Formats: sequence, C-alpha cells, structure tokens
Amino acid sequence: METKLTVKEIVCGGMFTALVAAGAFIQVPVPGMDYFTLQFLFVLLAGMILGSKMGAVSVGVYVLLGLCGLPIFAAGGGISYIFRPSFGYLAGFILTAFVVGLMVEKFPQKGYGKYLMAAFGGFVVTYAIGLTYKYLMLNFYVGEKTAFAMVLADCFPLDMPGDIVLCFLSAGLAVRVAPAFRSIIGISAGRQQ
Repeated sequence: METKLTVKEIVCGGMFTALVAAGAFIQVPVPGMDYFTLQFLFVLLAGMILGSKMGAVSVGVYVLLGLCGLPIFAAGGGISYIFRPSFGYLAGFILTAFVVGLMVEKFPQKGYGKYLMAAFGGFVVTYAIGLTYKYLMLNFYVGEKTAFAMVLADCFPLDMPGDIVLCFLSAGLAVRVAPAFRSIIGISAGRQQ
C-alpha cells in the first residue's frame, strides 16, 4: 500500500533537515575544553516528533545534501566526506532517527521516561556506528593503527557526556513539543509514521 506524504509532512521534514544542518554550527563552548554541537539534539527530536520513517528521511536528506556538496556538515561537505573518520556519526544519525522514532511509536508508556529511553537508544546506535566506522577508517584507510579503546577514549571528556546531556534535554523538549507538533501535522500519537 502506497502512502503519500502530505504537504505538512514534507514541510516538517524539511524543517528538521534544516534544524540538523543548523545544529552542526550551533557550538556550545565548554570552559577549559572545546565545544560540542546541538546536531545530535535535532536528530533525536526528528525521530521523536516526526516518527521513525519521516525522521530517518529528514536526516537522510541532510546527509545526502551534505554529500552532494552543500557545506552543511560541521567541517564542510562533499562526497569526500565519507573518507573522514567522523563520517560514521553522520551515517549513524539516519538510523538513530529511525530507531528513536520506532521506540517512541512502540513503547506503551507515556511521558518523559518513554522519550528518555528512546534518546538513549539513539545514543547507543549513534556511537555504535560512529565508533566502529572511525576505528575501521583509522586502521584500514588512514593506516593509523589505533586500538578501539583509544577511539572510545577520544569521546571523553566532551562528546559522550555532552550527548548524554542532550538525551535528557531532548526528552524534556519532546514531552512538551511533540504532542502539539503532531496535532499540527495531523499525526496521532498512535499512528506516528
């Protein structure tokens, strides 16, 4: 059975594509360290609000636009970006949005806990794909022999802890925003696509 997207769904999907792109450039400074971006926050919210399919499509369009050459990734854009060790995180964002949306759709409970569990599910997916890709690229493409433990350690003290904070923040935002957003685009909580 073929499902056609409504104009509202297309506009909302485009809005989240733009939010993920903007999130790559919203840099939160951390004193004594570097900064982290809000990109992961918008990926989580895309899944939570748009649902598994539209969330993944929205984030997938973002990745595709960046690979086509639009400078919307944190360090530019273009097809050569796939050779960067950090590209695995971007590729993982697509599956993350899908998994987060699916968890929100399938979990029977309501409220903050539901969104928080989905956010941490997305966290696991993002880092499983991102770390594995980075390890493989460093060891087999770049030729820089690196233990997986070192790749993991590179995520501290900023990336993983910052993304954990964003998991809590996304759950809090979704509790307040998702129901209103779904009513605007005409998706009931039970029929989230």
